[in-house]
Amino acid sequence: MQHYRTLTELHLGNRWEAPQHPLFSLVGCLSDCKLGDREFTSDCYVIAFKKIKSGNLMYGRTRYDHDNGCLFFAKPRQIIEMKNLEFEEKGYMLMIHEDYLHGHELFKEIEKYSFFDYEVNEALHLSPKEEQLILELYAKIQDEYDTNPDEYSREIMLSHVSSILKYAQRYYKRQFIDRTQVIGKTASKFNDQLRSYINQGLLAKSGLPNVAFLADQLFVSPRYLSDLLKQETGKTAMELIHIFMISEAKNLLRLGEKGVAEIAYELGFENPSYFTRLFKKQTGMKPLEFRKSQLN
Repeated sequence: MQHYRTLTELHLGNRWEAPQHPLFSLVGCLSDCKLGDREFTSDCYVIAFKKIKSGNLMYGRTRYDHDNGCLFFAKPRQIIEMKNLEFEEKGYMLMIHEDYLHGHELFKEIEKYSFFDYEVNEALHLSPKEEQLILELYAKIQDEYDTNPDEYSREIMLSHVSSILKYAQRYYKRQFIDRTQVIGKTASKFNDQLRSYINQGLLAKSGLPNVAFLADQLFVSPRYLSDLLKQETGKTAMELIHIFMISEAKNLLRLGEKGVAEIAYELGFENPSYFTRLFKKQTGMKPLEFRKSQLN
């Protein structure tokens, strides 16, 4: 797989015109570009807006999503795959080398946007109004990019990039809500997978279930799953795993047949002390205190 360390290499490798700036570039007219089927990584953040004629499955659009353009995001060294895609209209790719962000507030801010860790099939599907706003922001970046650069150019362009990211965060929450109304609560499916994990005896074999495993069972990326669950329940995936396991622990403690350490190992905890700390964090009591309260 090809890895591009610089924007110049990335442009040449994809047969695009050379970038006007070594660390910040825009590629438009995607309907005219000969992209072909390929996979590559780079040292760049990528924000891409596309209208897809075919290859929709790859972008995760479903019957209850908007039919307009979609946005996807990639971070440095994330695999970007292009396969069997045709574009209905012109789109764009905005690429920012990670070095361009040094010394700017976006250098740290961009890390909080978890959608850079989503898979391409978890793209953001825009409503007409949302699409118009994103395209207006892109046009402002394009205008600044095409003018003679001065000491204000970087700040102006990155401020518009920051706005795109903030709006994307808002629009993803809207998409989570829209999908939940149609396909039901992901939290219920998540708990079903946890129950299946226990029933299959995987606690003894593999220990506590992790987010990556459960996300794989639900056919989503770990960050997407955690963000979706946070939207639905106010809890992250890991927090929900802990709540589920402590609920199991409560049932075993009520039975009074096994000691705390035995229960901890049975539930996949390698360290009974960690189990005790987590139990107290969730319930306000240590396991033996909880058992005593139930007996009383």
